[in-house]
Amino acid sequence: MDRSAKILVAGARGLVGGAIVRQLRAQGFENLLTPFRAELDLTDRAALDAYLAQHKPQFVFDAAAKVGGIQANNQFPGDFIRDNLLIQTNLIDASYRAGVEKFVFLGSSCIYPKFAPQPMKEEHLLTGILEPTNSAYAVAKIAGIEMVKSYRRQFGFKGISLMPTNLYGPGDNYDLNNSHVLPALIRKFHEAKQSHAREVVIWGTGTPRREFLHCDDLADATIFLMQTYDSDEIINVGVGEDIAIGAVAQMIKEIVGFDGALVQDTSKPDGTPRKLLDVSRLTALGWRPKLSLREGITQTYAAYQATLAAA
Repeated sequence: MDRSAKILVAGARGLVGGAIVRQLRAQGFENLLTPFRAELDLTDRAALDAYLAQHKPQFVFDAAAKVGGIQANNQFPGDFIRDNLLIQTNLIDASYRAGVEKFVFLGSSCIYPKFAPQPMKEEHLLTGILEPTNSAYAVAKIAGIEMVKSYRRQFGFKGISLMPTNLYGPGDNYDLNNSHVLPALIRKFHEAKQSHAREVVIWGTGTPRREFLHCDDLADATIFLMQTYDSDEIINVGVGEDIAIGAVAQMIKEIVGFDGALVQDTSKPDGTPRKLLDVSRLTALGWRPKLSLREGITQTYAAYQATLAAA
């Protein structure tokens, strides 16, 4: 991508989209399209066609999605599959018809089977049953992967599909009812510290293992792959290391400075036992993350505190 290229970042106000915008600007890309949802509703195909015809982006990063944690995915599966199918179908087809030079589709590690071999390789896709608590979201993302692949095969559309691991960072969702585990833990420990609570309750047994990637590292990898990767095969984006949820909780407890007890509510679901990506394909291309988990959580907690102070 030339530094003067016109680039559309769909979902630019979200965790991932916002990080991509920051990274693009840091790398000297200034000709960016970052529409608010009020300006461009991606579920409205006519509005999207008109927007692309007017602005003519050369490159598109699809970071737009309806996302949430276990509880949100469990409670609103219809919303998750409908909205995500609409957004990605519209963006992929409209971008192809508008003559976009290259398109990045961002999927999720939840596309892999619940009991996939660990670490999960790209070829493990569609080899087993999905995790039931987020299967609607996963099926939508799998459909997006197949659509990008099919448009490349039939129309020569230059689209690539990246599968990020669990993400966190500045701009995350901290709503305890629909956030992911790491921001939910940050908020729980912060509020417990502020209220001088004696304990913090975390969901499940604490034994499931997860891999966490800072959104700024994902953004860096996404821009790197936009410029260097051109294949119909999906590619994993992660750190290649995982950690038990209980250990993450302990780390956040230390970073926040909460001195109470940790209590596990084993009546709550654990979700998939382990989710670790095999990132050897990405590593072979020469990319590695910059932030350690402790550094990333420390930065994220500082950003969360700054948000509260500004509210």
